[in-house]
Amino acid sequence: MSESFNQSLDEMRRLNRELGKLAAKPDPVNHPPHYTSHPSGIEAIEVTRHMNFNLGNATKYIWRAGLKADRLEDLKKARFYIDDEINRLGGTN
Repeated sequence: MSESFNQSLDEMRRLNRELGKLAAKPDPVNHPPHYTSHPSGIEAIEVTRHMNFNLGNATKYIWRAGLKADRLEDLKKARFYIDDEINRLGGTN
């Protein structure tokens, strides 16, 4: 094989390795690990986008409980949104 072909092949391999490194890095803005680590492989937003604000947020905080912040804090935030939804519907908490 020609030397230029081998150089091109080496460059393609190098670029492929670089792309692999980029793909392995977490995306904290679009796909944060605390929302993508569920064993089902489903991302939280895939579920919560079909809910109203309060239920979506409650689900989000339950989903990530203990993965980003303190587990108890996440559950209290979820409870806040559940209580707000109950109040919105005319119930009392």
